[in-house]
Amino acid sequence: MTSQQQRPPKRQLRPFALVNARLIDPAAKRDEQGGVLVEEGVIRDIGTQITKHNVPEGAEIVDCGGHVLAPGLVDMRVQLREPGDEHQETIETGSLAAAAGGVTSMVCLPNTNPVIDDVAGVEFIARRARETKRAKVYCYSALTKGLEGKDIVEMGLLHESGALGFTDALSAVADSQVMRRALSYARTFDLLVVQHPEEPRMAAGGAMNSGELSSRLGLSGIPACAEVMMIERDLHLVRMSGARYHVAHVSTAAAIDTIREAKQEGLRITCDTAPPYFSLNEAEVGDYRTFAKLSPPLRGEADRRAIAAAVAEGVIDAIASDHAPLDVESKRVPFAQAVPGVIGLETLLSVSLELYHKGLMPLIDLMRCLTCRPADILGLPQGRLAKGAPADMVLFDPDRPHRLDAAKFRSKSKNSSYDTRPVQGKVLQTFVDGRLVFTADA
Repeated sequence: MTSQQQRPPKRQLRPFALVNARLIDPAAKRDEQGGVLVEEGVIRDIGTQITKHNVPEGAEIVDCGGHVLAPGLVDMRVQLREPGDEHQETIETGSLAAAAGGVTSMVCLPNTNPVIDDVAGVEFIARRARETKRAKVYCYSALTKGLEGKDIVEMGLLHESGALGFTDALSAVADSQVMRRALSYARTFDLLVVQHPEEPRMAAGGAMNSGELSSRLGLSGIPACAEVMMIERDLHLVRMSGARYHVAHVSTAAAIDTIREAKQEGLRITCDTAPPYFSLNEAEVGDYRTFAKLSPPLRGEADRRAIAAAVAEGVIDAIASDHAPLDVESKRVPFAQAVPGVIGLETLLSVSLELYHKGLMPLIDLMRCLTCRPADILGLPQGRLAKGAPADMVLFDPDRPHRLDAAKFRSKSKNSSYDTRPVQGKVLQTFVDGRLVFTADA
């Protein structure tokens, strides 16, 4: 891909073919050498028969050099800060970061200012995404008005307007009666309810994982049991309602055991985690390092290993970036006062690939957690390489070593836990509806 004629046009003027690629499509259980033919932003053909000698006349040819061509990543948990906190991130800068990370579709949380809890808020996100014309941006609606945990929003109307699910973002719905009503209402329309799994009173005032390290550092701890307590409460309500229930950013072994049992029971439960919970542990806090302050907090090594194993086992359905951009003033303060959260869009694929490189799971299974599985949970047609599907694709070299450099990230904020971390795996190009939206520097 060194010559100009090998690259598809940024504007879709004519068909192009991506050839000599390792095609990985978990939805079709495809892992083979071949190519993809794209016309008018849609995949027209795919397979071993697509070669540089077998494409329509006039089509441009892109030689992928044997690298992996997969569906674009579907990130089901992102904070974009617009409207309200555009100094930390905007839909424009978040989309640039997404494209650089191979993410072609993402869903933003409703904890904006104002909160996304009405039709106008959902329509604002859709309009700004159309104007940006990079990654596809969707949104959740708040589950309760103003994220206050009291009054349920107009879920049916908001879903019709484009909300993919309902969540109070970084706050758990603490009132059992409110959650019961929400799940019952959601079941009527077969809507997705997403919960932040943390019993609020158990977590109140906590700054990091509770344990020996927090005691030694003199920081208030959040016990691991706060996570499973909230999940177990909600599962009783899921049994009553039959609703679809999704647990966000799972971080503990106890939660995994409970979720596994619920799935075996046949409850309609799914869950995701984020790369920090299988690649980092509480030791990252070290000398009060605020870039390692997350919500839920980084856990002990046993929990980290359990999360990694649960991704490989398939108990955890999806991997999301949990992208939480924050300005310097939110992090350059004493640890207890720092706002939790780190950015993750541009490191989602490269850090997740550690599970593959460490031999925990095959590449196709890892990509399932990043593509078709989150798309299926959200009810999106993306996340697959198939005839007629949107040409949302990522071309990456799974073995290329490099060192992450937060200063070069496209995100407006630089609060990464992975700055200077050596990784294997690099995004080379990203396509959205057949448009080239990102090309890596040589």
